Amino acid sequence: MRKRPPFVEFFRDRHGKPRLYFRRDRRLPRIRLPGVVGSPEFNRAYEDSLAGRVSNPTLARPAVAAQGTIEALVRSYMQTREYRDLRQTTKAGYASRLEAIRTKHGHRLVAEMTRERIVKAFLDPYADRPGAALSMLKMLRILIKHAIMLGWLQHDPSLGIKRPNEGEVRSWCDAELSRFESHWPVGTKQRLAFGLMLYAGQRRSDVHRMVWGDVTGETIRVVQQKTGAKLTIPLHADLRTILAAAPRAHVAILTTEYGRAFTVDGFSGFMRDAIKGAGLPLDCQPHGLRKAAGRRLAEAGCSSRELMAVLGHKTLSEAERYTRDADQARLASAAVARLEGRKVNS
Repeated sequence: MRKRPPFVEFFRDRHGKPRLYFRRDRRLPRIRLPGVVGSPEFNRAYEDSLAGRVSNPTLARPAVAAQGTIEALVRSYMQTREYRDLRQTTKAGYASRLEAIRTKHGHRLVAEMTRERIVKAFLDPYADRPGAALSMLKMLRILIKHAIMLGWLQHDPSLGIKRPNEGEVRSWCDAELSRFESHWPVGTKQRLAFGLMLYAGQRRSDVHRMVWGDVTGETIRVVQQKTGAKLTIPLHADLRTILAAAPRAHVAILTTEYGRAFTVDGFSGFMRDAIKGAGLPLDCQPHGLRKAAGRRLAEAGCSSRELMAVLGHKTLSEAERYTRDADQARLASAAVARLEGRKVNS
């Protein structure tokens, strides 16, 4: 094919036929150009498009998922069993990111994706939001894997791109836990949510779905949404006190001000407001209560296996992060105590 003039894009449609389109502005639809580059009909249509003279309305229709484009790749992935079998909450998150990719980058050719272009076009716009950048990179890698399976790519162009550092959610310290408890006494909905997260040690996605039927005698049952792990967790004495003071007007343990079960996003916003209301810093995040549960279990001398039984971690390495920190603190305290004892005895 001869070199394309400015503003001309080349695609292959779903039947493999070559297609040429004119688009000067990304905000406007593409204009179909007939023939091949340099042919009389192409030149006439190109000159009309360049001058803004498009007489045939059929030529002004936007291209529909031309083969080899990112838009076609997104649509193909969304038809796979892998995508269809996702949990509804996961699928909703995927769909939002896929739509953003399709809308902003659907016209780009998959074969022209390079590491540099991925960084510049897809990740740099989220430079001030590392969490969003990481989500975009993960979604792109899923699409790239699908493109390789289709034969549209021979290798992964995202290799070598470092994961954006979104920072690790920290555990709440004991002083922060006490401050929340002082501000929100037993009997408030905020203290109920706090107690379920801290003493059951579960994620927001699991806590907001807890129902009174899960509470049986001295335990609470949990089926983790993220891992599918089925847990039976003994109720801490403080959590029993908190649950005893909570009204049972709904099947869900936690409800909104309108008496309905929370969505995960609604519960997240509720917890953020409660944390802000207690005067705690911004880096006291709801997930930090799960971290605090793990930290306190480790500091109490629990083994990695015991932490896994409560938190639902699938691998020892996840639980060992807590026990390592606790062991380090205990060993450091013992070492300094020995040093001080040596000074007294000398």
